[in-house]
Amino acid sequence: MSLQPKYDIAVVGGGLAGLALAIQSARAGYKTVLLESQKYPFHKVCGEYISLESWNFLQDLGLPLSDMQLPIINRLLISTPNGNYIESTLPLGGFGISRFTIDKLLADIARQEGVTLLEETKVVNVIYRNNTFLVFTNKGDTEATVVAGAYGKRGNLDVKWKRQFTKVKPNKLNHYIAVKYHIRTHHPADLIALHNFENGYCGISQIEENKYCLCYLTTAANLRKCRNDISIMEKDILRKNPFLEKIFSNAEMLYEEPLTISRISFNKKTQIENHVLMIGDTAGLIAPLCGNGMSMALHSSKLAFEEINSFLQERINRYEMEIQYTQQWEKYFGRRLQAGRLLQSFFGSSILSNVLIKMVKPFPKFVAFLIQQTHGKPF
Repeated sequence: MSLQPKYDIAVVGGGLAGLALAIQSARAGYKTVLLESQKYPFHKVCGEYISLESWNFLQDLGLPLSDMQLPIINRLLISTPNGNYIESTLPLGGFGISRFTIDKLLADIARQEGVTLLEETKVVNVIYRNNTFLVFTNKGDTEATVVAGAYGKRGNLDVKWKRQFTKVKPNKLNHYIAVKYHIRTHHPADLIALHNFENGYCGISQIEENKYCLCYLTTAANLRKCRNDISIMEKDILRKNPFLEKIFSNAEMLYEEPLTISRISFNKKTQIENHVLMIGDTAGLIAPLCGNGMSMALHSSKLAFEEINSFLQERINRYEMEIQYTQQWEKYFGRRLQAGRLLQSFFGSSILSNVLIKMVKPFPKFVAFLIQQTHGKPF
C-alpha cells in the first residue's frame, strides 16, 4: 500500500495523554496524526477524578472548565471492609468529569487545531528505520518522524514488542480487573470515597450532571471465586462493606451492563520502546486509589511535547530526546508510583487496611501527607 503523506508526529491512542499531546503538537505547527481504535465519544473504565494540578493546563488546551459547573472535590473518606473509616481533607483537591465528556471535548479541539484524527483505526505495528517510523494500521500505512504511544494500560503493541511487563508471571501487581458504572445516588458532591473490600477497593465520586462514577478494582482470582459472575462477586464480597452495601442497594444504575477491563498491571514499565515515547498509562500505571492517573497522563504529554519540540527544532538529537524524556518522567512520577505501590499493598487486605486506618486515624496531618505523596504540583 502506498505511503500517506509524512507526518512530523504520530500519536497512537486518543485518551487524555494522546489528545493533549496532539493538540500541543498541532498548535506548534507540526503536522500531527492521531490514531484511535474507537469512535468518539465513548465510555472508558476510569475513576473520573482529576487532581486540580491539571486545571490550568486543561484550560490552556481550550477546555472551558470554569464554565462547566463541575463538582469540586476536596474531601476524602476511606473505609475498611468491616466499615471502620477515616475522613480527611484533600490538600490540593480535584474535580469530577466523565471520560465520555472530556475525551470528546479534547477530540473536537484537536480537530479544530488541525490534527488529522483517524478514528476506528487500529495500529498493528510501528517500525523504526532510517530515522523515521512506519506506522501500520488496519486502514493503511503512514510515516512519521516521531511516534508517541498513548494507547493505555495494555495494548497489542505491548505484546508484539514483548514489553517486559507483559512477560511477568501473574502476581500481586499485575492481575487486576476493573469494573465501572455511572449511577445516580445520594452522596456529597465534594467527597471522594474509597471503600475497601476483600482483595479490592471501590471509589465513588461525582461527575457532571449530578451523576456519579462508581469504579472498583479487584483481583482476577476474586472473580474466579465467584464463578466469573460480577453480580455474584458484588453480592458476596463487595457488599460485606456496609458502605458498599448501602451504595449498591440504593443506586440507580445508568448503564445496562458495567464496563470492564482485565489484565491490568502495576509492574514497572519503560518510557521508551523501539524509539517510541510512551505517555500516560502506557508509560506507567499509578494505583487508582491515588486518583491521579488522569493528571499524570496530561502532565506526561507536556513533558513529552517539550522534548519532541526540541528534537524537531534540531536543538537535540533523538537519543537526547529519549534520555531527557525518561529522566523528566522519573523526576515527576517515580516517587508517586512508588508511593502508589506501597499504599496499594495496604488496600484490599482486611487486616492491613484496618491496621493502617487505626494507626493514622489520630493523625489527620499524616493522612494529608500520605495523600500528598501521590499528587503532584500544578504544571
